[in-house]
Amino acid sequence: MPIWQLRAANSGQRAQTAVPNLTSDVRLLDCRSAVDKLAFLSPGSNPFTLGGMAMTPDSRIYVAGHRGMVGSAMWRQLEGQAVEKFYSSESPEYVIVAAAKVGGIKANDARPAEFLFQNLQIQNNLIQGAYRARVKKLLFLGSSCIYPKLAPQPLKEEYLLTGPLEETNQWYAIAKIAGIKLCQAYRRQYGCDFIGAMPTNLYGPNDHYDLETSHVLPALIRKFHEAKVTGAPVAVCWGTGLPLREFLYADDLARACVFLMQYYSEQQFINVGYGSDITIQELAELVRRIVGFAGGIVWDKSRPDGTPRKWMDSSRLFAMGWKPQIDLETGIRLAYEDFLKRFPS
Repeated sequence: MPIWQLRAANSGQRAQTAVPNLTSDVRLLDCRSAVDKLAFLSPGSNPFTLGGMAMTPDSRIYVAGHRGMVGSAMWRQLEGQAVEKFYSSESPEYVIVAAAKVGGIKANDARPAEFLFQNLQIQNNLIQGAYRARVKKLLFLGSSCIYPKLAPQPLKEEYLLTGPLEETNQWYAIAKIAGIKLCQAYRRQYGCDFIGAMPTNLYGPNDHYDLETSHVLPALIRKFHEAKVTGAPVAVCWGTGLPLREFLYADDLARACVFLMQYYSEQQFINVGYGSDITIQELAELVRRIVGFAGGIVWDKSRPDGTPRKWMDSSRLFAMGWKPQIDLETGIRLAYEDFLKRFPS
């Protein structure tokens, strides 16, 4: 009897809930996001088919991080003993490490110790635990912030460690770089099939919408929605609006994860992007139109811009046959629908 049920290392603190639109034999840990839906799913009962890969309906598949958009809010402080206990009791064969402590520019800059220490703890315990449990394959999810602040565009995988990082989120970046290198080290020393994928900026259902600590796209959704509801004449947005960013819908990342677990097995990590970018000013105008805010936009230039541009070179992944399916406007509309359901006015 296959186990399509997930228990976290601290399962006593989390309630298990069924996911709508999936068959009754699929249960997840209080999760709604696309990546989370990969946890212990039956190939016949979810939109991300596992057909053709080494995983079978009897495989035990574990996705670390289930409460955030990409597993971002789970296990902020992991204890190695709890992780080992989980691996021992559940014996997962395939692991996707999506757990991380994440936040926007202000959160990263204000809490550097938390972002560095907690992310190192999370990934070290999960990767070491996977090695000790002899899992067949592990996918570590990183971030586009690993690249130097002024690296050439688009960002190629070989640009890693070729220059200084962006100052405000260097702590998170260093942790993610350590995770990449740890996977490479286990592959080199022990022959583990551990791979890394670096997603671009992500958005989608179950995102975080705190105006002070969230990423730019969910913050804009909330900002324009509240301005519309209150009848404000203008909405104030951070920075100059000139930086360029690339955005990928969470469901597309989930599909990429399954694709890579099927077809990718190299020491070099691989970029996962959308293929094009947009200025923050253009993004703000798009979000304003979708939300339906009729007022103006004022740019607060006292707020930081962050890296001038982050556009991933995803040509290696695209050449393998994978491409994103959700365009930016469609994705933002879906994200706004999710926001309205979670935060009704």
